[in-house]
Amino acid sequence: METAKNYTKQQLDLFESLPNKPYCMDDKPAYMLIRPKGIAVKKPYIQVNPPLMTIYFIFDDDKEDSALSWFDANLPAPLWTTQNFKNGHCHHCYKLEIPLCTSEFASIKAIKYAQSVYYAYALKLGADLSYSQLITKNPLHPQWRTTFWVDRAYSLDYLADFVDLPKKIPKKLEVVGLGRNVTMFEKGRHWAYTAIRDYMHHYSSHEWERAVKAQIEAINNSFEQPLPYSEVKATAKSIAKWVWQRFSYGDFSEIQAKRGAKGGKAKGQAYAAKREQTLKMKAKGMNNTQIAKQLEVDRKTITRWLSGVGQ
Repeated sequence: METAKNYTKQQLDLFESLPNKPYCMDDKPAYMLIRPKGIAVKKPYIQVNPPLMTIYFIFDDDKEDSALSWFDANLPAPLWTTQNFKNGHCHHCYKLEIPLCTSEFASIKAIKYAQSVYYAYALKLGADLSYSQLITKNPLHPQWRTTFWVDRAYSLDYLADFVDLPKKIPKKLEVVGLGRNVTMFEKGRHWAYTAIRDYMHHYSSHEWERAVKAQIEAINNSFEQPLPYSEVKATAKSIAKWVWQRFSYGDFSEIQAKRGAKGGKAKGQAYAAKREQTLKMKAKGMNNTQIAKQLEVDRKTITRWLSGVGQ
């Protein structure tokens, strides 16, 4: 547990990293408010991760007297734990050494990796798997018993060493936490790959970006707890820009032509081999029907090959 001096340092560090206008709340359930940082820190519940960035992994642990769940699970100590005096329910917070970016510059591979680590920790802690992480018990508020356990951040690789990462995240978790970022990106890009063909011919890049944003907004609105608009805007911008540049009419035509040429070449090579086999089989006394059946081609094709047509 940290000393009083370090406790004050932790409070100051947290205050510095808070969003300028965090979501906050007086009680649960209630409406979330957006307030300047100086006001929000006086609320019992607050948003600690800034837009487009995950600095903290927050786990919602609703077991009674769960302050030491991490210790019981043989996990590293969290940065802090906030505990409800009445029922012992807790939020545990781990600080990431390198904040996870979820903006247009984000790596979807990195987000998926972080999601796997988070999921594995939630399982081991016995924490709520559907927790959105948007707001948490404010560690600066006297309503909670706050314990700062360590004065350090962890890399994702270090955290991963303590758990078995899942090969696949359950489908129901595609719409909560970091899963929403992954789902929004994956569904959005697959839609864009098909839709770009129509927009490329008839619309400008600006109109294309608006269409992508509308699609991403629709995906986000399907979540029980939608992501903030900043996340939607960043994801839409990333997909729209990449797909428009990658599938410009010239590039798309060239890609299709190369695929066609590659397919035609492969098909021609396969037919050449079968024509050669046809001649050998005929020399052995097999009739056209038998050859066609064995080579799995039409009998008329065999007849054409043997008559010299198409050679």
